[in-house]
Amino acid sequence: MEDIKYWVALNYFSKFGPARFKKLIKYFPDLKNAFRAPLPELVEAGIEPDIAEEFLAARTEIDPDKIMGILDKEDIKIITIDNKQYPNLLKEIYNPPPLLYFRGQLSAQDEFALAVVGTRKYSSYGKQLTEHIVKDLARNNLTIVSGLAHGIDTLAHLACLEVNGHTIAVLGSGLDRQSIYPSTNRYLVDKIINSGGNIISEFPPGTPPLRHHFPQRNRIISGLTLGTLVIEAGEKSGALITANHALEQNREVFAVPGNIYSSSSEGPNKLIKMGARAITSAEDIIEALNLTQATSFIDSKKIIPDSEEEKIIIGFLSHEPVHIDELVRLSGLDTSIINSTLTIMEMKGMVRNLGGMQYILAR
Repeated sequence: MEDIKYWVALNYFSKFGPARFKKLIKYFPDLKNAFRAPLPELVEAGIEPDIAEEFLAARTEIDPDKIMGILDKEDIKIITIDNKQYPNLLKEIYNPPPLLYFRGQLSAQDEFALAVVGTRKYSSYGKQLTEHIVKDLARNNLTIVSGLAHGIDTLAHLACLEVNGHTIAVLGSGLDRQSIYPSTNRYLVDKIINSGGNIISEFPPGTPPLRHHFPQRNRIISGLTLGTLVIEAGEKSGALITANHALEQNREVFAVPGNIYSSSSEGPNKLIKMGARAITSAEDIIEALNLTQATSFIDSKKIIPDSEEEKIIIGFLSHEPVHIDELVRLSGLDTSIINSTLTIMEMKGMVRNLGGMQYILAR
């Protein structure tokens, strides 16, 4: 755990991207040593001399303990690429993020995820399609991944939530409340987290939504998923960047055919001509991905207690918040046992702490 803060501290230096980070991980016994290393060692590790010098100058302004305090205050968690809970699909892509920041809850269901992306300026046709297809996908236990942007992204998240589905938003900024972009979707972030979903970023807190961050962000959207669905997009839309990433990652690309006279249909129609699967329903996607068994698999991932204390606590939890004092009263267990068991259960992803000592089942 001590080494985690040095992962984050190194990540605060923006020029230590996935490729350079990989060199640091490979060369140093731990990242505490990497963070404190002198210039010759950084160069020996494979960091270019000018980048290493720039890092040494920036390092004086990076306080690992202060950063961890910010993460704690903002309820932002970290998962590193060597953690077994790091998303398997994302780990397979070229230069995956060495660490991810997230708010909310990681879920076994996320193994079955589909990216849904598209234009900010959608038509009534695009709105109708997004809501219909996404709701059917969510009802079939597919996690919906998108980018929180205005337009199709927002519609996809909301449609998923309307049927109590699981959704993930991937951001091109930090996850602290001040950095959330677009700021008008902060309410949507709250809805996603409260529903049991999560928001994810490879950028540390305080990172603004810079233009070049979004193509980077798009590779994570496609990398987390089995395939990408494009619903209405212009010929140069960011949604097509996500689709291209999906192709490079050997993932499926789906597109909804549209009116040939509509600029919003240029992207999907072009993708179809290039070989993307034309789809008109959620069933088309489920069949193409051979996910007919997804529902029964996910249902088998029910919470199974590992101890008698966990079994007792689960018996008093649901998706309605229960205060820890009430759990003590109902269970008859000592407060110290309840506290320690809940902490372990939260680490396992079995329960969620909503704050104020209120707990619910995580799935």
